[in-house]
Amino acid sequence: MAFLTESLPNYINGRWCASTATEYIDVFNPATTEILAKVPLSPTSEVNQAAEAAAEAFVTWRRTPPTERVQYLFKLKNLLEEHFEDLARTITLECGKTLAESKGEMRRAIENVEVACGIPVMMQGTNLEDIAQGIDEIMIRQPLGVCAVISPFNFPGMIPLWFMPYALACGNTYIVKPSEKVPLTMQKIFQLLEKTGLPKGVVNLVNGAKATVDAILDHPKIRAISFVGSTPVAKYIYSRAAANGKRVQCQGGAKNPIIILPDADMEMTRRIAADSAFGCAGQRCLAASIAITVAEARHTFTEAIAETAKTRIVGNGLDPGVEMGPVITAASKARIEGLIQKGTENGATLLVDGRQPKIPGCEQGHFICPTILQNVDPASEIAQTEIFGPVLSLIHVNSIDDAIAIVNSHPYGNMACLFTTSGAAARKFRYEAEAGNIGINIGVAAPMAFFPFSGWKESFFGDLHGQGNHAVEFFTQTKVVVERWPSDWSRQF
Repeated sequence: MAFLTESLPNYINGRWCASTATEYIDVFNPATTEILAKVPLSPTSEVNQAAEAAAEAFVTWRRTPPTERVQYLFKLKNLLEEHFEDLARTITLECGKTLAESKGEMRRAIENVEVACGIPVMMQGTNLEDIAQGIDEIMIRQPLGVCAVISPFNFPGMIPLWFMPYALACGNTYIVKPSEKVPLTMQKIFQLLEKTGLPKGVVNLVNGAKATVDAILDHPKIRAISFVGSTPVAKYIYSRAAANGKRVQCQGGAKNPIIILPDADMEMTRRIAADSAFGCAGQRCLAASIAITVAEARHTFTEAIAETAKTRIVGNGLDPGVEMGPVITAASKARIEGLIQKGTENGATLLVDGRQPKIPGCEQGHFICPTILQNVDPASEIAQTEIFGPVLSLIHVNSIDDAIAIVNSHPYGNMACLFTTSGAAARKFRYEAEAGNIGINIGVAAPMAFFPFSGWKESFFGDLHGQGNHAVEFFTQTKVVVERWPSDWSRQF
């Protein structure tokens, strides 16, 4: 299926179908501004079709043994491996990240498919004999029904696969609403899902924007919603879906701090911190946004990170040697540059200014080079706002206690990292830091697929996170059975 300038179809009830939408959005390559496709803003009626098809398919799918359900996931894993390079290239084309970053994203996506293949063990219940004399009790897990994911732009391949494989393996049917900014990757993954032979209606794809999202949130047959995006939107989705009686997990925004102690291995720290802050152009929920230097680490780290930022190679993510691509849209670029300007107006000093770069061959692209602000006030807007771009703010304190206090004072709690060679300092930080994902000498504390992707405070709304056992608990409901059987067997034979 070619994509260039065509209107993308939806995938409903086992077939590709043109949307009846009257409005479309152009899909751009953010590095070149080339139009890649047109995505329909699907109407409520098409969400209804997908939900009805998924509900009908659920009747049979939930009765399919889990050992059979995972066979489709084994096929999907093999197909994802077979088409790995093409999928990574598609992510780079529509999202802008480097090809190496896109490959890393798809590797994480495949890991979730692999973990979900273990559902015959992961979904097992529990039982206990003789809770009272002659009475046994059993807890079993059963699927919810129709579930859906509302995906962000920054990981078009990985985020849907944080959720969908577990939902399917547990016996649910599924609807994917990809970001209207980056719908092409899911088009290709659904072509692969089609090749697995999944029964019609088990997986569905509906393109669209806010009206499509609202239709998903309001549909009575959709039982559970997964979302990743900004905190304001996460709050909206969580409240509206919960008000409609749905189970919801919403990953929100972040302002991830990293603390650098004087005893840190500065060469390693410089490299890892730069990859965290500037990788994926800072457009990931685990990107380092604030670096808190403690005592004499101020001078050594500041010099090292500034030099690294100035020399990072920025350009089209498909070009060899490029280390950072563009941000997603012109509006994002303008917003980020405005926040940088506001930071300087509030007293911060521009150590490295990445605004308005000239990228040969990509003059129309949405580029911002790595930017570093120093002398940032922890209470200022630039220190509190999720920038979602390649901007690192430097804050200096005199002790680890002061640094942890800044971490814990922030409304977000997605990730916090510490760089040190001291085991005692690492344990103190691990114990006291109020964040769901903790890194020790790690710049992007992204959990493996068999651990939950945790998030605290304003970074997560819900009870159960994505991935691993949390995903199994989210996509199942427990049923307790209490049994008593006659003890006089002679009456039965």
